[in-house]
Order: sequence, then structure tokens, then C-alpha cells
Amino acid sequence: MKKFDAIVIGAGQAGVPLAKKLAQAGKKVAVIEKRWIGGTCINDGCSPTKTMIASARVAHLTRNGKKWGVETGLVNINYKTILARKNEIVESFRGGATKGLENAPNLEIIFGNASFIDHHQILIKSDEGEIEIEGELIFINTGCSPFIPEIEGVKETEYLTSTSLLELEEIPKHLIIVGGGYISLEMGQMMSRFGAKVTILERGKTLLPKEDDDVCEVITEVFKKEGIAVHTHAEVTAISGKQQKRVTANIKGKEQTFTGSHILLASGRAPQTKTLRLTFAGVETDERGYIKVDEKLKTTAPNIYALGDVKGGPAFTQIAYNDFVIVSKNLLEKGDMTTTGRPVPYCMFTDPQLGRVGLSETQAKEKGLNYKVAKISMIHVARALETGETAGYIKAIVDADRKQILGAAVVGTEGGEIMSILQIAMLGNITYEQIRYNIFAHPLYAESLNNLFMSFD
Repeated sequence: MKKFDAIVIGAGQAGVPLAKKLAQAGKKVAVIEKRWIGGTCINDGCSPTKTMIASARVAHLTRNGKKWGVETGLVNINYKTILARKNEIVESFRGGATKGLENAPNLEIIFGNASFIDHHQILIKSDEGEIEIEGELIFINTGCSPFIPEIEGVKETEYLTSTSLLELEEIPKHLIIVGGGYISLEMGQMMSRFGAKVTILERGKTLLPKEDDDVCEVITEVFKKEGIAVHTHAEVTAISGKQQKRVTANIKGKEQTFTGSHILLASGRAPQTKTLRLTFAGVETDERGYIKVDEKLKTTAPNIYALGDVKGGPAFTQIAYNDFVIVSKNLLEKGDMTTTGRPVPYCMFTDPQLGRVGLSETQAKEKGLNYKVAKISMIHVARALETGETAGYIKAIVDADRKQILGAAVVGTEGGEIMSILQIAMLGNITYEQIRYNIFAHPLYAESLNNLFMSFD
């Protein structure tokens, strides 16, 4: 049995840099990966979707060029080229991550499915057979996969997930999406702009049920203007069909059936822990299968850590990478970093974007804080008017006493970049008054932060 100082299960956005860092520190490291290096972000998530979304935005702008005085003829979508561009970028990123591991000293990559024998030993199964290895420290970075809800007919009906949709070699004629969260909206708008008819069925009262209502209202209005059908309060009860797909939903007590060419199940994601045999290692999970960790990402087994989406909480690449930072600093540099109080910035890459960080207005209200809200519509932002993209707003939640920013939501072109400015202000304890009187270059979106906080005058 081969023995290692550290075993990393899963080569995602936390596992890859952690394995390299441990190896560079002189530790003998094994990385176990059942599929491709790079995890969800590179292979199925951020990289492929944002690449294809960029193509969809170009198609949208070209079709609507008349608004800017640029008239074109019929816009043709070469979907084969779009997929080839996406694949090229994904393979480039995957190749870079793979070479980074291959070139690291003291590091061995083992492809196969891992499961625990005990809290130090791992069984790896592959087409080439089975091997067992042993590690002093073990790090789990197996991520999540699309959650498949228990809907009548789901086992008999062909459907798409956020992964398989990206491999589809044709544009759906009519894509019916079950779920109205971040993945649903990004992919729904993307496919609509490629020419698909899109229907979204969300069981909550609004799209994006975790966001403030005004966020949902803006995005819903944009989608409806683009011809996307949005149905809320829609509880999907059954799916069926072969060539022609049918989705039955109860909408406010009334049963409706939708027919289309494809069904996308976008009802969230589930942790990839079922085959790990975590009980053999003394690693506890919650009722949904997420691994329980403390503020330093230690599991209930003293030598085992969990990083990234598999441990629950915010499922973002940036959080997984920060998990790596916390673990590596604490283990290799005698640090004392924790997850407590860390910011959770994120961006939804619809058009307009949604950039979010810190507390929402709803959360501030629930906490009973003494807060104020600053808000400015994009129709009052010079840069937005000049570029002709005025959908959305900038919104900040501030502490009424300390004048510091508690959170922000930006719906607009480059909303994530604008949000990041406010995040830096939060990090540096910069007050809204300092931003109000700061000098920003004209005419940038950032300049509108002056006007945002001018509303308090």
C-alpha cells in the first residue's frame, strides 16, 4: 500500500491549488480524480457557460443594433462554432490545471473513484482495477452535481441538466426549464438569445427566491421583454414524452401542461458524497449529504478536511478557493484563519448582471439592524445612458449609525465589477460619505456611486 503525507480527493478549485501547495512544501501528495482536472468550474460551470453567454450577448446586440443606429440583416447562429469556441477555452483551462499538477514535485495523479476504508486509507476503483492508498491528512473536494427532483415520470423521460445542456449539439426549439434560480436564468436567457423559445417554471413566488423582491422584478421584466415566458407559483408535478416533451405544473391551484422539445431540470445541486463511504472514516454529513465542518474546515474526523461545494454553504468558485487559502495558511504557515465573517461576493451572468455582496435589505430587516438604503436607477447613470443599457439599479445597505456599507446589489451592465468596488469599501471600513465625496473618473459606472449616496444628503 502506497503511503502519502496528504491525499486530495477531487481536483476542483480548492483541491488543485491545495495539492500543489502541499507538494511544493515537500509533502508527498496524491490527487484522486474520477473525471477531469479542474472541477465543475472549468468543465461544466463558469468557463463553458460564461463563454457561451458571451456569444449569446453578441447575437442579442447584433439583432438589436438598430437601437444604436447600426442596422444589419438576418442574424445567423453558427452553433457549431459557438460550441467549438467553448470547448477550446475549456480544454485550454483544463490543460493548464492538469499541467500544473503534473509539473508539481512530489505529486501523483490517480484517476478513479475513491471511497474510504477507514479515516486514513482510501480504495480507488478504475477501469484498470483497484488500488489502496494511505494518507496522514485527507482533503475532500468532490463538489456537487445537478440535483434531480423526484417528479413523476423523471425516470422514464429524457431531460437535460446544466451539464448535458452544454453538450447539446442543437439549439432547442422550445426549452422548458424547471426552476428559477441562478443556473436557470443564465441558461434560459442564453438559449433564448440563440433562438430557442424558453419557458421557466419556478415554484416560488418570484424568480431568484433568495434575493430581494426588487432584484427579481427587474430580471423578470428583462426576461419578459426578451420573450421568455416566466411562470411563478408553479409546482411541477410530472414530466413525460419522447419526441415531444410535456411538463405538468400546478400554478396557483390550476393544472397546466406545457409542451416543448427539451426539458432542463435546474432545481439546484447535490453533494457528491454517496459513494465515498464517509461513515467508514467517521465523517458526518447533514440530512442532505453535505459534509459537516467547523470554522477551519475540519470534519468530524481529526485528520480529514472538506473544501468547496461538498461541505454546503455558498457554492461558488471564489469560496472554494478561499477554503484552500484557509487550510493551506493554517497547516503550512501556522495561521489561524477561519470562515467566520468572510464576505460572500457573487455574480449572476444574466444580461444585465446581478452583483451581490454582504447583507440584502431583507436580511438587514430580519436582523433588526438600524440601516438605510441608497438606491439609484440605471436610467440616472450617465454611462448607462450613453451605452444604451439602462436596465437595473445600484443599491447599497448601510449602517445608519456607523455609516459603513453592510451590503450591495447591483443589477446592470458590469454589475459584478461595480459591486466589487463596494466590497472593497466594506473590506476597508470605508464609509459611504467617503465614497460620496471621492473623485471617480468620468464617465464610468463607478462615478454613479457619488450619486448613489447623494440621496442621503
